[in-house]
Amino acid sequence: MEKIKQLIQAKVPNATMEEKEFLTVTVKPEDLRILAQTLRYDESACFDYLVQLIGVDYGDSLGVVYLLSTSKDLNSCIVIKTTTDRENPMIPTVSDIWGTANLNEREVFGFFGIHFIDHPDMRHLFLTERWKGFPLRKDYDASKAQNPMDLTSYPMPETTTRWVSGEGAIKEEKIQLFKDDDYVLNIGPQHPATHGVLHFRTILEGEIIRKIDVNCGYIHRGIEKLSESLTYPQILHFTDRLDYLSAHINRHALCMCVEKAAEIEVPRRAEYIRTIMDELSRITSHLLSWGCMCMDMGALTAFIYGMRDREKVLDIFEETCGGRLIQNYNVIGGVMADIHPNFVNHVKEFIPYMRKNLKEYHQIYTGNVIARQRMIGVGHLSQETAVSFAVSGPVGRASGFHCDLRKIAPYAAYNDVEFKEIVRTEGDCMARYMNRLDEIEESLHIIEQLIDKIPDGEFCAKTKAIIKLPEGEYFQRIEAARGEFGVYIMSKGEKTPYRLKFRSPSMALVSVMDTICQGAKIADLITIGGSMDYVIPDIDR
Repeated sequence: MEKIKQLIQAKVPNATMEEKEFLTVTVKPEDLRILAQTLRYDESACFDYLVQLIGVDYGDSLGVVYLLSTSKDLNSCIVIKTTTDRENPMIPTVSDIWGTANLNEREVFGFFGIHFIDHPDMRHLFLTERWKGFPLRKDYDASKAQNPMDLTSYPMPETTTRWVSGEGAIKEEKIQLFKDDDYVLNIGPQHPATHGVLHFRTILEGEIIRKIDVNCGYIHRGIEKLSESLTYPQILHFTDRLDYLSAHINRHALCMCVEKAAEIEVPRRAEYIRTIMDELSRITSHLLSWGCMCMDMGALTAFIYGMRDREKVLDIFEETCGGRLIQNYNVIGGVMADIHPNFVNHVKEFIPYMRKNLKEYHQIYTGNVIARQRMIGVGHLSQETAVSFAVSGPVGRASGFHCDLRKIAPYAAYNDVEFKEIVRTEGDCMARYMNRLDEIEESLHIIEQLIDKIPDGEFCAKTKAIIKLPEGEYFQRIEAARGEFGVYIMSKGEKTPYRLKFRSPSMALVSVMDTICQGAKIADLITIGGSMDYVIPDIDR
């Protein structure tokens, strides 16, 4: 990291650097792009993975926090911070440096009002263009009079605004989203391959896709804003309602972030239970993904088989957690209750059952000639593009991106088990399909190593009734079913967070759809979407 410091000092002499959890570099907006390009493209740095992009209202100013990592070593991280004034907030875009910044900057623009200079499309991502005010600012007027409920159906915007730099001034430009002769097909707002409510405005030339315009926010719930007025234990239930198929894992991440900040030591028994529950959640998620993808391509039998086997795990969840889809089981310090007396036996029964059925999955669908023709070579995602758009999880690993945080930065009980990181290089729908089935096998292998070794002792540490985190910024990363799930907390030493941001793996998956679908046939769009396996509530936070 000393070489990185020297590089930063040479390129941006006015930058200030602090040693915190990660090296934190603060720069003025006019120096941001120089620093970003240096860290991204210099061979001694190569921070090609933008993990999080976070808007923050500091009170007297607005700012953006960038958490960067390198695909060569995800443990190596650096934080960039920059601020701008509240009256005319402007920060240069980095969307041409990291592809994932495109949608993330649009999110920050809508919620904080920060204009990103030279960004190609400064529309609101989650809010309508008629929305008044910026909800994540501290002075936001949340009264009904400001934004009354309007049930009127308005046409979708046909233009976008850009703030362009040049000749010493910033000028505003209006740009047409579509040409007069563009043939636009609406996929959504509701469609079977989306696991939620999403809208793709798709430009076609014949049956070939030329562009996909992503429209989100149909079910946005303002979770990050609500969290600012809730205590940390109260916020926990929100995580179950993001990617509901990774509910337990998401909740685990928030607990870990709070526990790290508050220096709470989690009992070893709880760590083992959490790990087993995480892997059972991963299995249920991959089973649903497999079943839905197959069904979207016409194989209803596969869907029924996947749902049948998923029910076995949900029964195990219900017995211990009291919930099936939404478990509400992890709490700060451990787990809410000890495992059910039948838990171990039922898990051990499920392992051989699932292994046997995995073979059947391959027999009934993987080898099907029609399925193979629809998946092999379709929806190619290169490793470079996956990293640029921060695509992780089974999809990123299907493109050769080694990004399994269970291996790279082990947490809970992952240091106590042996398992393979499932990586392929083809980067097509077939590789993504196979990755999930192979990851089910590895999850079974992890559970098998832990289930008879759950330590005795307490299942939850004693914590204070009111948890206040020390003043500071805290990051937590975890391997969810769809990729890296992240938590950012800014604390002012109160019982509520000053700012809380969730890093959505599904948002990265959707952000790359336009790139990988260009040139594909419209008939392949559903196959590609099914192989990406994004969950919309995870985006519409």
